[in-house]
Amino acid sequence: MLVLGIDPGIATTGYGFVKTNPAGNPELVAYGVLSTSATSSTSMRLTSLYDQVRELIRQYQPDACALEKLFFQKNIKTAMTVSEARGVISLCISQAGFEPAEYTPSEVKQAVTSNGNAPKSQVQEMVKFILEMDEIPKPDDAADALAIAICHLSHARYKRLIDEQG
Repeated sequence: MLVLGIDPGIATTGYGFVKTNPAGNPELVAYGVLSTSATSSTSMRLTSLYDQVRELIRQYQPDACALEKLFFQKNIKTAMTVSEARGVISLCISQAGFEPAEYTPSEVKQAVTSNGNAPKSQVQEMVKFILEMDEIPKPDDAADALAIAICHLSHARYKRLIDEQG
């Protein structure tokens, strides 16, 4: 199973592709960030983001896509633009034939570190460890996207085990 994990944002959107290897463990495929120009209008930035996500899906042909759920932010302007980016990404994923899986930050932290309140540094260290990387993935948005993909693989594996027993 190949999963596309996405950490949405209007300026920078993190993405990470993680697959299940033959032993059933997560394996890194690719990661990075999608960027939009701060000098462009919001609508042009959202269009660019849509096109970039669509291209990632076309290029890698994932089996599933997962997004981070929005959580309360103190800065309402930031929350609104992230919400718009997330909506465009969800639309793109849906149009590609996927029902996007959604995970809260605490669900992602729990799946990756076994602690729903883990600090970002611990999540990054575990992503590095789980995916057998030489360094912590940079930037933070990409590391978060990889954590989201790992979380989805963990949930999918757990669901398969329950289905097999039930």
